[in-house]
Amino acid sequence: MRTLIPLLATALALIPVPILAQAFPPAPPIDDLKPFHSPAGETYTLPNGMAVTLIQYGIAPKVIVGLKIGAGELDAPGAIALGALTAEMIKQGTTSRNALQVAQAAAGMGGDLGVDEGMRTTSLTLDVLSDRAGEAIALIGDLARHPGFPADALERVKANQLRNLSVALSDANTIADYAAGRATYPGHPYGAIPDPAQIARYSLDQVKAFHTANSGAARAHLYLIGRFDPATAKAAIDAAFAGWAPGTARHEPAATPVPGPQVVLVDRPGAPQSTLRVSFPVPLKTDAQEATLEVTDALLGGAFSSRITKNIRENKGYTYSPFSYLDFKPDVARWVEGADVTTAVTGASLHEIWAEIRGLQAAPPGADETAGIRTYQAGLFTLLGSNPSGLFDLITQRDTLHLPADWFDGYVQRLLAVTPADITATAIARFPIPTQTLIVVGDLKTVVPQLQAQPELKGLAFRTVTVP
Repeated sequence: MRTLIPLLATALALIPVPILAQAFPPAPPIDDLKPFHSPAGETYTLPNGMAVTLIQYGIAPKVIVGLKIGAGELDAPGAIALGALTAEMIKQGTTSRNALQVAQAAAGMGGDLGVDEGMRTTSLTLDVLSDRAGEAIALIGDLARHPGFPADALERVKANQLRNLSVALSDANTIADYAAGRATYPGHPYGAIPDPAQIARYSLDQVKAFHTANSGAARAHLYLIGRFDPATAKAAIDAAFAGWAPGTARHEPAATPVPGPQVVLVDRPGAPQSTLRVSFPVPLKTDAQEATLEVTDALLGGAFSSRITKNIRENKGYTYSPFSYLDFKPDVARWVEGADVTTAVTGASLHEIWAEIRGLQAAPPGADETAGIRTYQAGLFTLLGSNPSGLFDLITQRDTLHLPADWFDGYVQRLLAVTPADITATAIARFPIPTQTLIVVGDLKTVVPQLQAQPELKGLAFRTVTVP
């Protein structure tokens, strides 16, 4: 191979340019992106209050069966990670089959069982062969309604949870995210940090109590997306879930974000890098200007070709992989820029990030840059919705954020309609630097003098915290 490549290069060099032009004609033009339309489906509610969404999608003989239950960290404000422990215990089996039998049943359907807990939901998912959809529905129903909670599994599951938490807390990015959450949402589950000692004390009775209090049909939504027989699926749904009690209504504690400016520091003596988070509050995803915000985020820091990435990665070499993202929740939302930068250029990196924000505020981007980034965003969205797994993510996000059923139908057009003036107006309105929340995790003896030299931070108090 090493010999062949030079020989090939030499042979190509000897071919006259006109012949090469004939051999490699210009690439065909790229058609305009077509509108994305949510596929037709059926949504109905069982008498016990459980919602069901059935969508025929794709051509492969596979179907995603996913149950979203309204049970998460919000439901145990003083017991962070109890919901996550409960979700892991659900995987340990039901009253009629143990963990190995559950895993074998899922594998026999051509699928892998996922049980995940987040801030708002516990999700049980199986991606299985189409002709096993009924069995998958039955298995998920059994796990949701009849978890066995074997006592001999509790200490092992807690040990795994504590080990994972220990690994996470050794990572500066996890520390930065926890510090940002606590600074922005103090006293709320959004800002809670898991306490290893508290997790170690959780009992099986607490796990059972959490499940009993927060699981029920009225909090659940079952999704089937892919290829399946509707009649068979509906019969299986009735058999698995019709007898499920509605459960209790949910109470979600209101989040009141602390406004900036804030500068929060976490010391990591001797750290070769500083981990940065620069964030601002933004409108909810339901806002009329949300598409403009998405494009602005991609242009500024969210895409690999973004301005901040080109600046501090490609041009300056301060970091390997900076990023930005929009963190949407049903009640609050934030824009976050993050980066791991060399300790000696912490201040310089922040200077460049702020300079890129100011640059976008001072002058609209060019027409070509705008067209490229909005097409990129629209293309990513279209690709995500092109398969059952991606569509499942989109549909469940839509429902979690309380978006209207047709919200995705005009999304591509909204992205493609964003103008350069829209982007600048958004940057001005949403990213006012004097109101930022700044998190820095690093070697403070080296970092603090750099921060003190930044005009943007003059007169601000620097608050040092520990995590956890």
